[in-house]
Amino acid sequence: MPRGARLDAPGTLHHVMVRGTEGMAIVQDDEDREGFVGRLGMVVAATGTSMYAWALMSNHAHMLLRSGPSGLSTFMRKFLTGYASFYNRRHKRHGHLFQNRYKSIVCEEEPYFLRLVSYIHLNPLRAGLVRSMEELDGYRWSGHAVVLNRIRHDWQNREAVLGYFGKRESSAMQAYREFVATESGLGRQPELTGGGLIRSIGGWSEVKSLRKRSEKQFSDERILGSGEFVKEILKEAEDGVKERLPAVSLECEAQERLQRLCEEKGVAVKVMHAGSRTRQCSAIRRQLAEEFVEELGMSYAGAARILGISASGVNQILMRDRKKLQ
Repeated sequence: MPRGARLDAPGTLHHVMVRGTEGMAIVQDDEDREGFVGRLGMVVAATGTSMYAWALMSNHAHMLLRSGPSGLSTFMRKFLTGYASFYNRRHKRHGHLFQNRYKSIVCEEEPYFLRLVSYIHLNPLRAGLVRSMEELDGYRWSGHAVVLNRIRHDWQNREAVLGYFGKRESSAMQAYREFVATESGLGRQPELTGGGLIRSIGGWSEVKSLRKRSEKQFSDERILGSGEFVKEILKEAEDGVKERLPAVSLECEAQERLQRLCEEKGVAVKVMHAGSRTRQCSAIRRQLAEEFVEELGMSYAGAARILGISASGVNQILMRDRKKLQ
């Protein structure tokens, strides 16, 4: 089954992952990194987004944030478009810098907030960009040093993180640091970024336990949380989509997006509908298959009719892109 539209209500806690197209680097040197972090801070402040944790790697980045009044999609569009323009101008290149669809997971706060903060801030250590917790404490390109007050970024909400560890800043920072050091021994923790039931209830051991007891659990690969949390979020999202996007307008919106992108790329829409396999047509399909299924919530068959391919062809496009993100 395809994923539905993105869950994007303002005030929602999201774990967001962005990756360079085809695995390419999104930063090459410290000037790029300064540009990335500077743009991130500017858009966080401008959109009323709360940023709790972040880590910039060579070809991808992680963020834990609470979306502002305009929602996640507006924040990400402003940030990614702005940084990509800066990067392309500086390196005299053209084309997409990021994969067309960032990955976002709606997170249940109570059991997962601190685990996600530590998971994200430990990325540089897991990847070998720093060799020890001591080096991580002063590492400039993640939010860990900000929480410890080693680096200052006023746009990062370090107070919310430290609030979990006490009222006195000094003791809270020490407790936070000890917590992250302990978490560093847990490895990659795929349940925090994996999919479906494994993510929603916290790993294979819990899945097996439920199966033994013949219990069922709501799950969705866009959501990290308990079954009840998943059920509640999906109901709210379904009600919102029904209000905003009737079924007829979904197809109209999809056709309009196809028309705009074909005009931009110099491709006739009838050529797409006829099933042309040229490189340009394939690139358009890759972009729009993601948008139609994951953003608009269309079925594979509905997207396939507009794109001039089979439903299995849409499935293959999405499967390839998801494998690249994992």
